[in-house]
Amino acid sequence: MEQLKRIIPAKDVQFLDGPKSRTYEFSFAWKVFWEFIKGFRTLHFVGPCITVFGSARFKEDHPHYQSAREMGRQIAAMGMTTMTGGGPGTMEAANRGAFEQGGMSVGCNIKLPFEQKPNPYVQTSITFEHFFVRKVMLVKYSYAFVIMPGGFGTMDEFFETLTLVQTKILVRFPLVLFGKEYYQPLFDYMESMAREGTISKEDLSLVLLTDSIAEAIQHIDTFIKKNYAHKVRKRKWWLFEKRPQKPLGEARA
Repeated sequence: MEQLKRIIPAKDVQFLDGPKSRTYEFSFAWKVFWEFIKGFRTLHFVGPCITVFGSARFKEDHPHYQSAREMGRQIAAMGMTTMTGGGPGTMEAANRGAFEQGGMSVGCNIKLPFEQKPNPYVQTSITFEHFFVRKVMLVKYSYAFVIMPGGFGTMDEFFETLTLVQTKILVRFPLVLFGKEYYQPLFDYMESMAREGTISKEDLSLVLLTDSIAEAIQHIDTFIKKNYAHKVRKRKWWLFEKRPQKPLGEARA
């Protein structure tokens, strides 16, 4: 420890002191509870969603951005709400496509010191402090998931959602890995997992790997029509929820 102190200024040394005080733990639990309540209030009337995951780093001229934008348009054309992590890059592109198509567009943002800031193409937006609360919301209101090319965060979201489907916590929810060139090595590794017996061969059928937006939308549409019927939600404001803004049908300047 003395050597560590010589390397790190004393004021920056943190000690592993175990559990925090009961007051601190109660305060943390309350903050998490209230964050969930705010999420439920904000997203209660967004309608059945399709969540699009992907990188925050792609710019407007990147092919992955353009693909996500078209994916958002097609989701809106299905009559579904497009939900994303609410930030720039792929998330912005999917929200933008839905917005331009006149569909509903929702963003679940996260507070980060860099990269993440709300994009302007959403009618309903909420910003979370905790990743795990945000991920619950991105899954809770969605009936299908599209995973565009992305980094660590996208992989985290993909594998957590896939695990929920594999273990039947989420039942009959389709997942699409979009971008064969990008995701083929990952899919090859998943096949090696099946060969090693760490997953079942049938688990590979839970994911569609494709380069075709039309194939992705058809896969999702068939899945939803086969397994679900849309039920109109009664408008009861038991938590003083706000009715979402109506789509404007054109991008904001």
